[in-house]
Formats: sequence, C-alpha cells, structure tokens
Amino acid sequence: MQPLIKILLSALIIFAVSEIAKRSSLFGALIASLPTISILAMIWLWRDTHDATRIARLSSGIFWLVIPSLVLFALLPVLLQRCHFTFPVALAIACSATVLAYLAMLAFLKAFRGQL
Repeated sequence: MQPLIKILLSALIIFAVSEIAKRSSLFGALIASLPTISILAMIWLWRDTHDATRIARLSSGIFWLVIPSLVLFALLPVLLQRCHFTFPVALAIACSATVLAYLAMLAFLKAFRGQL
C-alpha cells in the first residue's frame, strides 16, 4: 500500500502544478520550484530506513545536481522565444544540454569528492 501512496501523492503534485500553471505561469512555477519531491523523498527514505547519514548524502547530492538542472530552465525559454524553435525541438536540445551539464557535474564531483 505504501508504494501506491507514494505514486499517487507524486502524481497529484505534478497534476496540481500543471493545472495551476494553466491559470498562472508564475504561481505554477513557484509551486514547481519548491523542493516538494526532494522533501517527500527524504521523508519516505527516513520512514523506510531511519538512516540520517543516507538522508544527508541524498540532500547533498540534490544540492550539487540542482546546479546542472538549471541549464534546462535557462536554455528552454531562449530556444523558444529568441531562436523560435518548436517546443519538441527546444525541449530536446535543452534536455540534451542538461544531460551534458549533469555529466560535467558528476565528473567534477568525482574529481573533487574529498574536497567537497
């Protein structure tokens, strides 16, 4: 039953953001930008493991991987509004650039693991 609750709650959040964004892009963006999924993941992980070290590692990983995820949000509007790409093409390019940014960040973290 617990996996079903996790799935339904996550789906409800995504549905709510998309519905709210139809009425207000700014309010939809505000809700989407909240770390709701990260917080839920930490709550579920705590509930399942009670392992504070694992939660701390998850939180640290989320912090470092939020940085390359910003590539998508910075590049997509430029591709849509200034370059006039269609949405599917712009999304594909932005997602590809984001994957490259993730790979670069993972390489950075691997190289500097002991120093971060």
